Amino acid sequence: MRAVNGRVMEESKLVPFLDVKATYLELKSSMDAAYKRVMDSGHYILGPEVEAFEREFASMCGSSDCLGVSNGLDALHLILKAYGIGPGDEVIVPSNTFIATWLAVSFCGATVVPVEPDIESYNIDPKLIERAITEKTRAIIPVHLYGQVADMEPIMTIARVHNLVVIEDSAQAHLAVYKGKLAGNLGHAAAFSFYPGKNLGAFGDAGCVTTSDKALYKKIKQLRNYGSDVKYHHLVQGTNARLDELQAAFLRSKLELLSGWTQKRQNIASQYINALRNHSAIKVPKVKDSSSHVWHLFVVRVKNRDRFQKHMMEHGIHTLVHYPIAPHLQEAYKSAGWRKGSFPISEQIHDQVVSLPIGPHMLDAHVTRVIDACLAYKDESF
Repeated sequence: MRAVNGRVMEESKLVPFLDVKATYLELKSSMDAAYKRVMDSGHYILGPEVEAFEREFASMCGSSDCLGVSNGLDALHLILKAYGIGPGDEVIVPSNTFIATWLAVSFCGATVVPVEPDIESYNIDPKLIERAITEKTRAIIPVHLYGQVADMEPIMTIARVHNLVVIEDSAQAHLAVYKGKLAGNLGHAAAFSFYPGKNLGAFGDAGCVTTSDKALYKKIKQLRNYGSDVKYHHLVQGTNARLDELQAAFLRSKLELLSGWTQKRQNIASQYINALRNHSAIKVPKVKDSSSHVWHLFVVRVKNRDRFQKHMMEHGIHTLVHYPIAPHLQEAYKSAGWRKGSFPISEQIHDQVVSLPIGPHMLDAHVTRVIDACLAYKDESF
């Protein structure tokens, strides 16, 4: 039971933000078989399940190769390290993103150079990238935030002119499409996360790198495994960032269902947009004509977030905020000297965004309840 404004509401009547457990219930037999297969094999690190998943995921994305790694942050970090990016280098990142994008750059000793987003798509604005480039710039990391691919064509053009590496942060964009090509096959390399809440999620931390750059593939394969191709022969100073067999087996069980799950998310998002597009106090996200959004998150903007979230909870609906504090205002980056007003578009987004429930196992009745609660919300107009 849960108290809401003095009333007691049964947990079963609450609309959850995301039902992660439902995935296991749908796939219980194949998940249990995957567990048994791995446990019976005696291979628990870098074995046949990881190799099979790498082939299958690379094929799905249209890239030549995939490397399973420990998580999405390590995937970004390994790509940067493999390209030799480090102290004295600058990497252009979105000012509006989860902090992991920035941390990967900082872990390499390089400097983050934030660029503001397009407020309608939430993604980095390509028109602002070129003015951020200096003689120290080595790479651009566009983030396909919330499941919509960044505008990659102009980004790749800028990169070619300035001889820069483009690394896709695809942590939220499994199966997202841009002009006929899938995320993970649009830049020089891409980093994916398989955190449990992702569209394709493991049952623990997991991630991967996709690339068609054979030299990069070879370097990352060494770096993720202590800098080694052959056991006890260490060619470079690497780390331990390997995807384990059990998580690879679980991910393989989900791969064939990902397309259908994505369509379910897209259907829910379409219902939200159609119902709320003219709501004066709720700004729904805009999908670019060039993109197929996979809706890892359905993020709206409101002018009074606390009031909106309280209103939704009074209707028994869980909402979350992705993300409440912009990276440049986090304590972790205090030494960089940024302050309130440094990146006003990102700050506006971070002050206004709220994520509505969405997921492949969401009940139709719950979708209706979310829409009805939103339609009943009255507040300051945009």
